Amino acid sequence: MTGGPEPISDVAREALERELTDLRAERETVAATLRGGERVGDMADEADELQRGTELDRLDTRIAEVEGRLREAAVAGPPRTDRVGVGSTVTVRFADSTEATVQIGEVAEVLDRTLVTADSPLGRALLGCRAGDTINYETPEGRSTAVVLSLGDEGDRS
Repeated sequence: MTGGPEPISDVAREALERELTDLRAERETVAATLRGGERVGDMADEADELQRGTELDRLDTRIAEVEGRLREAAVAGPPRTDRVGVGSTVTVRFADSTEATVQIGEVAEVLDRTLVTADSPLGRALLGCRAGDTINYETPEGRSTAVVLSLGDEGDRS
């Protein structure tokens, strides 16, 4: 990550938008259960009320994070096509001659087999590369190599 506004892949943006919708719905449900300053009956009721307040704070924090990331991505514009960065679509050929088209993302929760997170060994090795570059990265089986075949939509060979 560059420290500046980072682009975001369509897959990651959609996942964040879904998460934001879910978080807002959950927040509304939790907020509706709070009594709004009324004195509660016993210690158990008071503890429950405090726990819901803590949950509301957690939801508000995550909502702000997701909204901020979506705003940042809008400022950053589309992913680059000259060098690999967050949001890039990249086609690579691995050492065993297999090819795969992946998206470099940042949202690990996305259940998408084509997503490679920017902080994974492969993702870190790909960041900043251009078509034709050879990369080295660590796998559970040891060191491996891959060649960047193409970037951007023209790399989509699925």
